[in-house]
Amino acid sequence: MTAPFTFNTTRSVRFGAGVLGELPALALPLTGPRVLIVTDPGMMGTGIVDRAVALLRDAGLETTLFADVQADPPEAVVLAAVDAAREARAGGIIGLGGGSSLDVAKLVALLAPGTEALADVYGVGKARGPRLPLVLIPTTSGTGSEVTPISIVTTGAAEKMGVVSPHLIPDLALLDPELTLGLPPHVTAATGIDAMVHAIEAYASASPNNNPVSRALACEALRLMGGALLRAVRDGSDAAARADMLLGSMLAGQAFANSPVAAVHALAYPLGGHFHIPHGLSNALVLPHVLRFNAVVAPAPYAELAPHAFPDLAALDGQERAAAFIERLATLSADCGLPQRLRDMDISAEVLPRLARDAMNQTRLLVNNPRPLTEADALAIYTAAH
Repeated sequence: MTAPFTFNTTRSVRFGAGVLGELPALALPLTGPRVLIVTDPGMMGTGIVDRAVALLRDAGLETTLFADVQADPPEAVVLAAVDAAREARAGGIIGLGGGSSLDVAKLVALLAPGTEALADVYGVGKARGPRLPLVLIPTTSGTGSEVTPISIVTTGAAEKMGVVSPHLIPDLALLDPELTLGLPPHVTAATGIDAMVHAIEAYASASPNNNPVSRALACEALRLMGGALLRAVRDGSDAAARADMLLGSMLAGQAFANSPVAAVHALAYPLGGHFHIPHGLSNALVLPHVLRFNAVVAPAPYAELAPHAFPDLAALDGQERAAAFIERLATLSADCGLPQRLRDMDISAEVLPRLARDAMNQTRLLVNNPRPLTEADALAIYTAAH
């Protein structure tokens, strides 16, 4: 008998090549006539932001830009964006870009009304709302932030903290694969592995809310991305591969938004916090080592997922199939051109104990791991990855 579970996701999703052109008609009923677009400096050079602004202004919307989002956004950036929204008297927020821009946009929508402070909403279920109307437009195929109730903020020098609340789920996710066509190969690879990790960890999660909807979405996400990632890396203009990656990323986001991720992310966060390694690459560096650790006692989820991502692995069974799945993921990462060792990122062995200590602070994630993980285990995993 299926255990009780809860599944929440974005109220409306619009997917398809060219749907950015529908932004004014879709946004105006939600946001009203004044909007703040939250994005980053890199996006400003792509022409995508200019196009979105032109579409909105031509439709009569008063549009203000906040384009100072940084990767792994610090609190100061979030608060500056909130100030910009208040100064513009924005009636709604549009996040446009990668995961960092979308995460900041979520928090701006939550905090701009002034009913709660950022320091008070860290953790699970702390945010009370209400928030401003929120539209998210991803330009990478990785975080799935457009359908998740999570925003990650860098606090202090290196630590990351999360705000987790249904209030962060946007009103509308607009997914246009054409916006991802110019994504460089290394970004395509890192964000793509990130999305695959979301699906894998959601499926194998020990969360009591692990549910059949999330597992089904995770399987479909891996089917799409397993066949598309290397094609998208090798030919950035492959429209079909780009569409499969963007859709797969969203499905993986819906999966892990409800069946949360675990130790891969817990061990990835200190790498990003201390060394400013992009989140997707941090996940890729530890992924096979965490899965090998888990598969010793919990191989079944990986054996079940294997043929969805890599159909030829259906010929294998049980532990052998799980092991082959993990090795195939490592091979895919290498074939995509991503660094494979922590030492490749100039991380010395001397800092590994510090990383292990910091990873243990990610209790929100570690509780979902299918195998309990101690600080000594974390150090052994980092050592294997070094």
